[in-house]
Amino acid sequence: MGLGTGFVYDERYLRHRPGEFHPERPARLEAIVNRLRETGLMDELVRVTPYEAPLPWVERVHEPAYIKRFQEACRKGMSIFMVPDCGICSESYDIALLAAGGVMAGVEAVMQGLVKNAFCAVRPPGHHAERNRALGFCFFNNVAIATVYLLENFRLSRVAIVDWDVHHGNGTQHFFEEDPRVFYLSLHEDPHTCYPGTGFRQEQGRGAGRGTTLNLPLPRGSGDQEYLQALEKEGLPALRQFAPEFVLLSAGFDAHQDDPLAHQNLSREAYRTMGSLLLELARESADGRLVGVLEGGYNLTTLADCVEDHLRLLMAA
Repeated sequence: MGLGTGFVYDERYLRHRPGEFHPERPARLEAIVNRLRETGLMDELVRVTPYEAPLPWVERVHEPAYIKRFQEACRKGMSIFMVPDCGICSESYDIALLAAGGVMAGVEAVMQGLVKNAFCAVRPPGHHAERNRALGFCFFNNVAIATVYLLENFRLSRVAIVDWDVHHGNGTQHFFEEDPRVFYLSLHEDPHTCYPGTGFRQEQGRGAGRGTTLNLPLPRGSGDQEYLQALEKEGLPALRQFAPEFVLLSAGFDAHQDDPLAHQNLSREAYRTMGSLLLELARESADGRLVGVLEGGYNLTTLADCVEDHLRLLMAA
């Protein structure tokens, strides 16, 4: 097992430009990278080079016609794809493939024992992307593609996805709600008050996958106590029973009290505690295998704070 923590990043991620005033802007990654350089952390991380996700893997999650339509929209120079909040530029298709491939590279490095765990500073994010729909700044579902890669390429039989982005990961849930090999746990703001309006408690999976989806929606204005109680009392016991062989984290940091896009009140300390709890889970059943994947987080300072903290936890694991 490799000793270092992997860090997936490429300057090309800055080339996806969804619009001048769009919250999911290149400055998000610049803030993270600048912080890691200032603190000297960058030199201690193992750089993992992303690649464009091969189409056969993307097609296991997204319909070929949808992929083609996205490619064509970028080629034609359109500025919006499918919905107003999914701004694009001519390079967005290629960069979205690079984001999905970045997470594949991250899980590959962990599975091959090159690193002990990893964080993927990729964009565009992915957890809202559906099989045939772009939604919520997302085009390809990075975590879903990496999950299928773990199941089919590395022959794992149980993968957990923990999503603590303030917005419910509708796309990720829908891909796996009938698959008993994937446990999807989401802590998010109440769907009545927050985008995208999915992720109610009664959504628990379907068919063979019933019971491997657990939504823990939290009322608007919830803070550290509510989140930690939900994770410790309900989320972790269910995950422990599932005993994942790999933990993927959809790491959105937009439930922070200073984030402009939602209404939750998490502190920097709460994110550290949640990260520690997930690392403990990964140690118990997954040989420490955990890969975090950037989703939301739109206050540049708190985003850099939380990613720095998360990387320090991974490095100390």
